[in-house]
Amino acid sequence: MFGRRTNEPGAQRKLPAPSAAPAPGPAPASAPPPPSAAVPSRAEPVEQQRHHSEEYYDVKTTVFNALIDTIDLTQLAKLDSAAAREEIRDIVSEIIQVKNVVMSIAEQEELLEDICNDVLGYGPLEPLLARDDIADIMVNGATTTFIEVNGKTQKTGVRFADNQQLMNICQRIVSQVGRRVDESSPICDARLPDGSRVNVIAPPLAIDGPALTIRKFKKDRLTLEQLQKFGAITPQAKTILEIIGRVRCNVLISGGTGSGKTTLLNCLTGTIDHDERIITCEDSAELQLQQPHVVRLETRPPNLEGEGEITMRDLVKNCLRMRPERIIVGEVRGPEAFDLLQAMNTGHDGSMGTLHSNSPREALSRLESMIMMGGFTLPIKTIREMIVGSIDVIIQAARLRDGSRKVTHITEVTGMEEDIITLQNLIVYEITGEDANGKLTGRHRSTGIARPAFWDRAQYYKEENRLAAALAAAEVLDTNGNPMGEGRD
Repeated sequence: MFGRRTNEPGAQRKLPAPSAAPAPGPAPASAPPPPSAAVPSRAEPVEQQRHHSEEYYDVKTTVFNALIDTIDLTQLAKLDSAAAREEIRDIVSEIIQVKNVVMSIAEQEELLEDICNDVLGYGPLEPLLARDDIADIMVNGATTTFIEVNGKTQKTGVRFADNQQLMNICQRIVSQVGRRVDESSPICDARLPDGSRVNVIAPPLAIDGPALTIRKFKKDRLTLEQLQKFGAITPQAKTILEIIGRVRCNVLISGGTGSGKTTLLNCLTGTIDHDERIITCEDSAELQLQQPHVVRLETRPPNLEGEGEITMRDLVKNCLRMRPERIIVGEVRGPEAFDLLQAMNTGHDGSMGTLHSNSPREALSRLESMIMMGGFTLPIKTIREMIVGSIDVIIQAARLRDGSRKVTHITEVTGMEEDIITLQNLIVYEITGEDANGKLTGRHRSTGIARPAFWDRAQYYKEENRLAAALAAAEVLDTNGNPMGEGRD
């Protein structure tokens, strides 16, 4: 029975019966910190910027080891998270009394919360995961943790007992999605239950201890309206993006690391009708589509024998047999670009994907390179003709030097002139200055294109009037009353 064992001082405690729905996951192991016995709670922990002494961590280790010797972990696994947390707090309080540990009430409360997080959650990471204003958590070994808030990186007081505790927490995270990380497989991509992206690189590749990086997603899914409120896009640009998604343009979202590509893709999928069948292909399932008819596919790494790998290209090729109306690729990294373009060009209008690049023109060059990585011996002109026939719109996202994220280009792929793909900017973002707080100021403006290449699509979906009004409202006129800038690239 979960509680004090017979060889421990104190009376045996009778515990409440487990809840009807036992918490998922295996029981914790006997070595600290044990794997999760229940799905960790995100509501209870509160952010704590604490700098504890070595004595605190010594006391915590002593109490933790006594707890492991005291409780029955198999019974703990049958309790739900709230009940298990309450029982652990009760037993730890008794251990503190039995061992005559001298602590203030505040320190004891922190110790209780830390140990509950170690047993049931992700240890010292729990307070950070509970905060919705953090975009990234970067753990560089047991003693150093950084976070990104409002586009700026800052160091925290969060630390782990040692690299072994950090490694155990990394293993706990990746095991939830059927993956593993150890010396024989030291690099791993995974995700948290809320879809947050996780990367782990362990020794011997990481010299100073395991390096854990978590790209957090907000608990509440962002929308284009919220991006407008944050200043990432203007009302006119929001309307144009809504129309692009609605009229089933094939879209490529381009941007650098941390520029908000996946967030923008999530927002753009909100424009898809609820009666469409959508299939997503991702390395780690991060997209949070709200439509009812969604099939989510995820790649699989090879096993210990190097077999059983399912690549992104395998997923894209297979989803073509699943009667998709739209295909969403989380990130295009390699030869799957060829299959995605083929899908876009053969009746799967409205498909979307993201890739890393710094401009719309560079995005096309990267697509060409990825297709050639697949070993396709096609003339470069043929590849470019395929791109022109497949991609309708490129949306460029960027993270500026003040930490803000903006949509900097909404660009059409219009055709070819000889061997060169021609692009046409509809909306561009230009920086106009910097305020007293170091924040960049700027504006989104139309380039004066009155009828985009997807105008016929807009007419088919009866969106042409709204599109024309949005483009006209976004125009910035020069002193002569003419639209500023050229749209051609």
